[in-house]
Amino acid sequence: MAAGTILVEKKVANPRDDLLSGLTVALALVPEAVAFAFVAGVAPLVGLYAAFIVAILTATLGGRPGMISGATGALAVVMVSLVQNHGVQYLFFTVVLMGIIQVSAGVLKLGKFIRLVPHPVMLGFVNGLAIVIGLAQLESFKVKDAAGVSQWMATPALITMLLLIIVTMGTIHFFPKITGKFPAPLAGILLVTAIALGFNLDTALVGDLASINGSFPSFAIPNVPFTFATLKVCLPYAFILAAIGLIESLMTMTLIDDITETRGRGNKECVGQGVANVVTGFFGGMGGCAMIGQSMINIKSGGRGRLSGISSGVFLLIIILFASSLIEQIPVAALTGVMFMVVIGTFAWPSLKILPNIPRADAFVIILVSAITVWQDLAIAVFVGVIVSALVFAWEKSKAISAVCSITDMGSKIYEIHGPLFFGSTTQFQRLFTPSEDKEDIIIDFINSRVYDHSGIEAIKSLSNKYQQAGKTLHLRHLSPECIGLLEKAGELVELNLLEDPSYHIADDDLA
Repeated sequence: MAAGTILVEKKVANPRDDLLSGLTVALALVPEAVAFAFVAGVAPLVGLYAAFIVAILTATLGGRPGMISGATGALAVVMVSLVQNHGVQYLFFTVVLMGIIQVSAGVLKLGKFIRLVPHPVMLGFVNGLAIVIGLAQLESFKVKDAAGVSQWMATPALITMLLLIIVTMGTIHFFPKITGKFPAPLAGILLVTAIALGFNLDTALVGDLASINGSFPSFAIPNVPFTFATLKVCLPYAFILAAIGLIESLMTMTLIDDITETRGRGNKECVGQGVANVVTGFFGGMGGCAMIGQSMINIKSGGRGRLSGISSGVFLLIIILFASSLIEQIPVAALTGVMFMVVIGTFAWPSLKILPNIPRADAFVIILVSAITVWQDLAIAVFVGVIVSALVFAWEKSKAISAVCSITDMGSKIYEIHGPLFFGSTTQFQRLFTPSEDKEDIIIDFINSRVYDHSGIEAIKSLSNKYQQAGKTLHLRHLSPECIGLLEKAGELVELNLLEDPSYHIADDDLA
């Protein structure tokens, strides 16, 4: 996502391009949905159901036309422990809770806060995501013995597996150089499947791991006990999955906004994602969110409108209903190869080159977010990254406040303040003044400064009290109207220049 700039011709949506792009995306969704299902430890059909349901509903109800949603690796790596410890029915219930949380986030208009995620955090996010998905693929090289214990497969099988993975990855890499009209991941899947079946290779197939029943999903309430104990198990996972899904979706939305020079609606996207996940949980799907890779395929294939996402889900459903037997013949090695290419494409490789050339704090944040993503999960990593970045910013800005002093013809002393006044700079602000030693008439000019929070207002009020106690007159100039209204309670503060006072607002957002 952050690896570089993607240039796409600016164009408006039209049904023909949206339908063709939707078909291309549907073909590419099949191997990824199955692979992500294996990562989560569920049946392939659970991933396929999630892919087509989330794709259709999010495209219909979401706030970013042209963005593709479905089962993703970021969610799958969190789901695996829940499935292993409690079973797939608990996953379905958690996905419903996840959707409710996401809808609530949209209703409360929390989508706008994606703007608070700094670029180094985004780089660490995609790098950590790539590492986690890559580590999850190691399970493909293991088999279970008679006691059910996982161990590395025998050398001949391992060599066969590695060779098929290499062929898959090589096909995905070189196939676009031949033609861009056919999805490269699907080409790799078809080639490796043909090799495995043609030479009757002894390698695991999707059908060996789980049978795919290509029927239409049916409505079912998750089969879990509706008790506080169940909620205690599922709710933490639901919050983590909801946060990861919204973060990845809103980041992908921001990327598509930049590429298409349009603007999505973050809060509406939160609601759309949430509704899609609630429905998915009741129809036996693993849930999902925006997919960076598939969204790029859609945009570069000409998909711009909602029809592109809707058609991708419809075409995927057709594949599930009428081509399920073919999916069962896909070698597991082919899916692993696809996932390794997803890892390579997701990791922001340029971030390694820029580490020595960017501020050390930003480099630290990139590494920190990546490490916490691997150690814990994506949501915690992003939250920690935002907090660290905010603290670093506050620390740097706290040292930026200063004053230029001068004396007027009337003998008054002027302090012209430079830099922001907020909680981090109040101590330095107080040190700029010497009430006991100053002249009888003092002017503090805020024309080159801004007061950003209540801590700044309290600092001004405290300073005013000190000058009043020293029997001296204090004048404040060029304060914003908002600050003036709050400071009127501080005492006899006079000479407030309303004619030149600027009007500014913090975090003003009128978008739904």
